[in-house]
Amino acid sequence: MVPLLTGLRVLDLTSIIYGPLVGQVLGDLGAEVIKVEPPEGELARAIQPRGPQGDSAMFVCNNRNKRSIALDLKAEAGREVFTRLLRWAEVFVHNMRPAALDRLGFGFAAAAAINPEIIYCAAVGFGRGGRYAGRPAFDDVIQAAGGIAALPSYRGEDPAYVPGVVADKVAALTATYGVMAAIAARARGRTGPIEVEAAMFESVVAFVLNEHLAAAAFGGPPQAAGYHRMFAPDRRPYRTRDGWIAALPYTEQQWRRVLEFTARHDVLDAPWFADPGERSAHIAELYAVLAEEMAQRTTGEWLRVLQDLDIPHARVNRLEDLLTDPHLQDVDFFAPNGSGLARSARQPVVFPGLPVQPDRPAPALGADTEAVAEMLGYDAAAIAALRARGAFGPGG
Repeated sequence: MVPLLTGLRVLDLTSIIYGPLVGQVLGDLGAEVIKVEPPEGELARAIQPRGPQGDSAMFVCNNRNKRSIALDLKAEAGREVFTRLLRWAEVFVHNMRPAALDRLGFGFAAAAAINPEIIYCAAVGFGRGGRYAGRPAFDDVIQAAGGIAALPSYRGEDPAYVPGVVADKVAALTATYGVMAAIAARARGRTGPIEVEAAMFESVVAFVLNEHLAAAAFGGPPQAAGYHRMFAPDRRPYRTRDGWIAALPYTEQQWRRVLEFTARHDVLDAPWFADPGERSAHIAELYAVLAEEMAQRTTGEWLRVLQDLDIPHARVNRLEDLLTDPHLQDVDFFAPNGSGLARSARQPVVFPGLPVQPDRPAPALGADTEAVAEMLGYDAAAIAALRARGAFGPGG
């Protein structure tokens, strides 16, 4: 944890990955984050595999540096406590469907009436005003709708999902910079409520079309979209004699060094090679040559050669390789740092010269309910009355 946002008060009403990651980044930067969960806990706690305390790896990897209070927002007493939390908070982040939150009485207008200075971040599936607004959205759906799943089809393959939770994380980082912008505006004197909306669909479309808008950006037809280099059949990890490797000559000099090393003078002498535009147009041929040559040597040989030639390259790491990667060990990427886990991927942004404080592990369900209630001004008798009225759920 880096104490850059110390004192910032964040109310986190989120679940799975999209919303929780926003709160975790703010907590990693020193904010005080209170996570509100239903009495049964948010769904991600139960996803396998689960650790010795019963919570899933997915939950603990997205909820460190938070405190947990269990509230039943369907109960009037639970909503009373939540209203106090809204008054306490400077930032409120949720990823509920807006209509559901409106029914509970905590949509933007209602929240702004409770706290006129709130930064209100709605992490939604589809943006308001569009015909998809309010639809349920999960990662696979957004990968399909946002163009990710179709990308393999441009190489003649079937559509496919990236086997990772891409849309949630892209949208979470989008929402985070939206919140950060609002925090900066507040620090510069802006007053009144600030509403931030970050939609998964729009976030992923912006992510995908950054390079793939291509010629369509200049008024070409929709069919002109697509960055052709990405669709070359041999733009892929290359099979060596004993494994796989990634290599990416990019500039003319980089290609020239590789082609001279492999004695591919047929390519070096081609009339198009020295012209950047023509070389780009023939990129599929260059990648095919690279694939041929990579198969002639072992991965170890190529790692040494590419290093000597100063060509961007990497071994193709499996997930288990990342856990023992020497560079990641050098930079203490998996250092527990108080997280309570044997391994925890730390915040990748570092601030050299600033002090680092130990992370707090992801909280047990409702572990801080009583402490948070006391912070909000409830005494023991009031907490007992709230419990009797079902604020914290059955048996809370």
